[in-house]
Amino acid sequence: MDAALTEYTALEPGQSLRMAVDAGAWVRVVEGQVQLLSPPAWLGETVFNTRVTLHAEDVHWVERGGWIEVVARSAARVQVLPRSVPVRTTHLTRLMRWVQLLTGRFGVLRCR
Repeated sequence: MDAALTEYTALEPGQSLRMAVDAGAWVRVVEGQVQLLSPPAWLGETVFNTRVTLHAEDVHWVERGGWIEVVARSAARVQVLPRSVPVRTTHLTRLMRWVQLLTGRFGVLRCR
């Protein structure tokens, strides 16, 4: 599993990556800017996806399992981590929040 954790996917502007993920997976943007479309969900009789824009060093938690789509808005590198990794990612997130508080820069890391 450690080999999978070090794998990054490089995307050119406009290129997209579609993949199936389990609920609780993490998407980390190493560099660049991407738009992430969540797995489809039902609301009444309507199917919808949520969209979120992620920038370098942003981390996004995928709430529902299913197919996600990552669309590069600029040249980007992304990493998809399985749900078994949140402990490590949570520690990184907490550390980055402390750094933000200490440096007074609230926009360095956006966790969703």
